[in-house]
Amino acid sequence: MSEPTVRTTTTDRVLDLLREPPGAPDTSAGYLDLLEPPARRSPSLAQSVMESTFLPRIYEKVWRPVGFNLAKGWPLGPDTAEEHATARDWLGLAHPGYAARPPATVLDVACGPGNVTRALAGGTGPDGLVIGLDASETMLARAVADTAPGVAAYVRGDAVDLPFRDGVFDAVCCFGALYLFDDPWTAVDGMTRVLKPGGSLVILTSRRPLPSTGLAGALLRRTTGFTAFGDREVTQALTARGFTAIRQHRYPLMQLVGGRCT
Repeated sequence: MSEPTVRTTTTDRVLDLLREPPGAPDTSAGYLDLLEPPARRSPSLAQSVMESTFLPRIYEKVWRPVGFNLAKGWPLGPDTAEEHATARDWLGLAHPGYAARPPATVLDVACGPGNVTRALAGGTGPDGLVIGLDASETMLARAVADTAPGVAAYVRGDAVDLPFRDGVFDAVCCFGALYLFDDPWTAVDGMTRVLKPGGSLVILTSRRPLPSTGLAGALLRRTTGFTAFGDREVTQALTARGFTAIRQHRYPLMQLVGGRCT
């Protein structure tokens, strides 16, 4: 009997964070749906893969550990567990099982099937709230199926135009998605906007290991929908938005960047 109560309470907490809460919230799929049915469009190759019905089935056990760990330089680079531990550390969260876990309000932008969302939820106390946001119905369906009730809340929304009020999150992360956005810097603007002063942002994204001409980068983006960021592009973007205490881990084909919002 307690399960519906937990879900209702969590939904109410999510609604309190929205700029324009819907009059009749749609949670019929297990997540709060804030988007219209997908419009007919021509997604990029990378976006088509992420929105497929097949990828969510293999994402957490095959796609992410194999692809991401190789991009991070496996076996020398960090594995998924180390990546999650670093994310919790940089975001000011605790490790799962610790007695003193902060009651933080956390947003996981472009959460996919919820693997990072669940990892972050393990680092917050019982009064905390972790929200995973994604635009893909197939990814969110997997996230809901794999997440125990009350652990996290999921929202179907636009990652580039976040539906939340200003300054409501203690921590925001975006893992493995910034390079897929049509307008990545507007997305970073939104992540900055929803952070509280002193809140932390962590981004795991692509890394271009060698210098590239603008033409080559534009061609890659146009043909695949994928952006390879240089070593200073993301750190400079955070600096320009007033972030302090910026740090960066560089891997062969990925980079982890974090900072504190002023």
